[in-house]
Amino acid sequence: MSEAVKTEQKTSGGLTKGDIRSTYIRSTFLLGSFNFERMQAIGFCVSMIPAIKRFYKDKNDQAEALKRHLEFFNTTPWPASPIMGVVAAMEEQKAAGEPIETADITNVKIGLMGPVAGIGDPIFWGTARPVLAALGASLAVSGSIVGPLIFFVGINLIRMLTRWYGFRLGYQQGTDIIRDVTGNRLKKLTQMASVLGLFVMGALVSKWTSIKMPLVIANYTDNAGKPVQLTLQSQLDALLPGLVALLMTFGSMWLLRRRVNAIWIIFGMFALGILGYWVGLFGL
Repeated sequence: MSEAVKTEQKTSGGLTKGDIRSTYIRSTFLLGSFNFERMQAIGFCVSMIPAIKRFYKDKNDQAEALKRHLEFFNTTPWPASPIMGVVAAMEEQKAAGEPIETADITNVKIGLMGPVAGIGDPIFWGTARPVLAALGASLAVSGSIVGPLIFFVGINLIRMLTRWYGFRLGYQQGTDIIRDVTGNRLKKLTQMASVLGLFVMGALVSKWTSIKMPLVIANYTDNAGKPVQLTLQSQLDALLPGLVALLMTFGSMWLLRRRVNAIWIIFGMFALGILGYWVGLFGL
């Protein structure tokens, strides 16, 4: 069999809308078979099946492609779709007979895992999720059902759009997207997203955190003959409203940077609150 005939049998053109739709649905289960040996490898492999079946008609070629996509893979789940798109474009080029080695595909996957995680974690986990959760919770505490709906609809809309258009972008741009992912533009976007997330969470500290300290410091009578009671809370509010909450936040951040488990910090706050209420330092 000639090389030209063999190549014609291996490839049948680009992905169809059905292939893209099937890949999108499969990619939503990327963590469905997560394990501590190869992390998201099985989910990635299953997501690539429509592309592999489209590009390779020979069963042996399909088996080889599936085998190489069972290698270790792990990144932020939602923006993993652009990596799938880039890999699908490379598989298409390889099936068409272009000089792309198996190692090239593997190296691209490995090379993109870190940058995509570096982008995805601060944007999705560090910004989108806490901002939507904070907005939803602020409405939910007032009894509005719109609060949880904002979080549920908003977070899922971001997830769906990222997966759908991320794969299409990766597939259309192919290996050219690698230069963008490793370039300065997305690094600046990541920094901006991190700053925005920290700004929002910092503003919510003073809004949500309420610490009452009714400990009486002094009692006296003013010039008009009225009794005046000075409490620790009134003095702190006069100095800087929300100072205790701010110090508690900084203290938690310091402990986290010292690698203290967050569960122990929470238990410590419980113990401090109970003890402080018992001695009269804190109030309800």
